[in-house]
Amino acid sequence: MGASDAGESPERESGDGRFAVRDSLRGDTVVLSLSGELDHDTAEPLREALDRHTGAAAERVLVDLSGLTFCDSTGLNVLLHARLAAHDAGGSIELAGLRPPVARMFEITGAHTVFRVHAGLDEALARERPA
Repeated sequence: MGASDAGESPERESGDGRFAVRDSLRGDTVVLSLSGELDHDTAEPLREALDRHTGAAAERVLVDLSGLTFCDSTGLNVLLHARLAAHDAGGSIELAGLRPPVARMFEITGAHTVFRVHAGLDEALARERPA
């Protein structure tokens, strides 16, 4: 079965050698898979991907952080701003696969309380979007 048969679209990847964002469509959920180090110097590809996908109403964007090895305050702020934009458009930004030390940064700042956080991508995709 091809990607279009499963309701999926081809993947797109952007970034540099230290950080990459791969986006794909899984059913009606946009999945952004992050890998590497997300910081001030590498945040632009994530910002662009989130801007591309948060403008449509009732859209669910799931950010898979399982490949992220580092995230600073710039990366956190990009995610927080995108969450607000998605909410204003009637959509949502959810997170999956937070690993230490990235999870620790989300806990210290309290940011984990404003996102719907899933243990992993498969669990997140199995759950329905919140009403």
